[in-house]
Amino acid sequence: MNEMRATTSPPVLDIAIPVFNEERILEQSVRALHTHVREHIPFATRITIVDNASEDATRLIGMRLAGVLDGVRFVHLPEKGRGRALRSVWLASDARVVAYMDVDLSTRLESLTALLAPILSGHADIAIGSRLAPGARVSRSAGREFISRGYNLLLRSVLHASFRDAQCGFKALRADVARDLVPAVRDQEWFFDTELLILAQRAGVRIQELPVEWVEDRDSRVNVPRTALADLRGVLRLVSAPRSARARSLPRSARPQEVR
Repeated sequence: MNEMRATTSPPVLDIAIPVFNEERILEQSVRALHTHVREHIPFATRITIVDNASEDATRLIGMRLAGVLDGVRFVHLPEKGRGRALRSVWLASDARVVAYMDVDLSTRLESLTALLAPILSGHADIAIGSRLAPGARVSRSAGREFISRGYNLLLRSVLHASFRDAQCGFKALRADVARDLVPAVRDQEWFFDTELLILAQRAGVRIQELPVEWVEDRDSRVNVPRTALADLRGVLRLVSAPRSARARSLPRSARPQEVR
C-alpha cells in the first residue's frame, strides 16, 4: 500500500473516497469536497483518496492532490473492490469518525453535516444516506430505480433489514464501531455495505437513516447486472449462516456514546 499523508494530528473525521479509473472527475470532486469541508465542517477533517488498481491517470492525479491540498491523503491498493478500500483505510484510521462517499458526489455535499450530527451527538453509531427514505429527492433511470427498490425490499423481507437503502454511497460510523464490525465483514466489493449494516443491526448497533438529494451519474463505473447478482449471492450467504453472523459480540458498539 502506497500512501501520502497531508496531516500531522489525528482528525475528528476521516472521509474515504474509493476510486477506480476516475481520472475524468477525481480532481473536480476532491476539490469541491475539500472546499466544502473547509467552509462548513468546524473540526479537523481528513479526505482519503483510495485508488483500487486504476489503469488510467487516477493514481497520478490523486498523488498530486495529496501534495497540494491540506488534509488530503492518497492511498493506492493493488486490487479492486470498494469493500477492500474501506476496510483498508477505516481500520488504519486514527480519526474518531470514519465515513465514505462516492467520487461522483451524487449525494449533495450539503447533506454531510446532517449525516455526522447523530454520531457526534451520541444518538447513533452509524448514519447512512437513503434514497428511499421519506423526504429523499432522487434523479435516476427507471431501471436503476427498479433494481434498487427491489433489492432493498428483498433485504427487508429476507434479512429483516430495518433500513431502507443499503447501497447509498454516503455513510459514517464511529471509528470504534468500524473497528468492531469491519473485520467480521467477508465481502470485499459492493456487498460490503449491506453485510456491514446487517451485522450492525444484528449486534444491536444504532443505525440512523437520513433522506438525501441524489443525482445519478450516467458515467458510473458500476456494472449493475453483475453487482446485482453478487449482491444476491451475498444475501443467500447471510441467510444460510445466520447464527455465525450473530455470534460476534460488540459490547462497545451497543453502548450509547457521544463522540468528542
